[in-house]
Amino acid sequence: MNHTARVTPTPAQEQAALAWLSLLHDQPSSGDHATFSRWLQADPAHAQAYSLAQVVWEMSEVPARTLAEEEALALQGYLNAMSRSRRSSVRRWSGGLAMAACLLLMVSIGAGWQPSRWLDDFGADYVSAPGEVRSVTLADHSQVTLDADSAIAVDFSHGERRVQLRRGAAFFNVTHTGEPFVVDAEKGQARVLGTQFEVRVQQAGVQVTVLSGRVGVTPTKGAEQQVLTAGQQVAYGTGAAEKLHAVDSEAQLAWRQGWLNYYKLPLADVVKDLGRHYPGRIIVLNDDLAARRISGSFPSKDPQAVLDSLQGVLGFEQHNLLGRMIILR
Repeated sequence: MNHTARVTPTPAQEQAALAWLSLLHDQPSSGDHATFSRWLQADPAHAQAYSLAQVVWEMSEVPARTLAEEEALALQGYLNAMSRSRRSSVRRWSGGLAMAACLLLMVSIGAGWQPSRWLDDFGADYVSAPGEVRSVTLADHSQVTLDADSAIAVDFSHGERRVQLRRGAAFFNVTHTGEPFVVDAEKGQARVLGTQFEVRVQQAGVQVTVLSGRVGVTPTKGAEQQVLTAGQQVAYGTGAAEKLHAVDSEAQLAWRQGWLNYYKLPLADVVKDLGRHYPGRIIVLNDDLAARRISGSFPSKDPQAVLDSLQGVLGFEQHNLLGRMIILR
């Protein structure tokens, strides 16, 4: 009995298949169809790659369009920021437009679509890449540990020390100098009254966790300040703060040692956190699946291994595209 070996497309073949799929959805000519037919028949891996591309297209067309619409404003802000900083140099601005066009082309063939990250990085002093936990020493000798995919801007002037958390999370070990130390995140701030704490930007707002000392948290200008001590946490968003509560701060901050701890957290939130350690996108297409609660401790260095482990428990399907997008359904 003859058995046909299953072929595995290369990333280049997968990318070509996506390009063909895009072309064929956009009023192709008869010549395009003929060229595509020859390409499809040239290698069994081409047919396999095109079949996978069709599946991914069907699953991701709507969420991809949604992502593009959500981030369109961020992309425009990024380009505006580039324009403002480079008005004196038309040549450099043209280069910026070319880079933006190149990035948009990458989007069309399956790479990352994350203009909000570009905008954050454009105004930051320190940035950590996806999967990177980075430690930096500020001018006052305070230590900052950036979680993966995070960005901060620093301004030590006018008699105070201010840090803006632009994306992600940062753990602060503050040196006492007599000058105020303030961390701005969204519309609120955390004012240091002690030493060690974390500020984290989340989808619904900002979360502050104190490991030692005291931190005053204000959700918006003019609002009442809540003072947190060791082992306490508070979240704020849309100008209001929740009631502070006790937490296991060591477990909450275990990402500094390479561990991600979750307790009854929706898979959607777990996936968003894992995305900080993955150099592309992880998308959940099933709303019921996204709402499933997850508890456990996982190593942060291998998001794919975490997803494989969760797949064994929850039974979802995974589709990996070009090593840049993982689709769960």
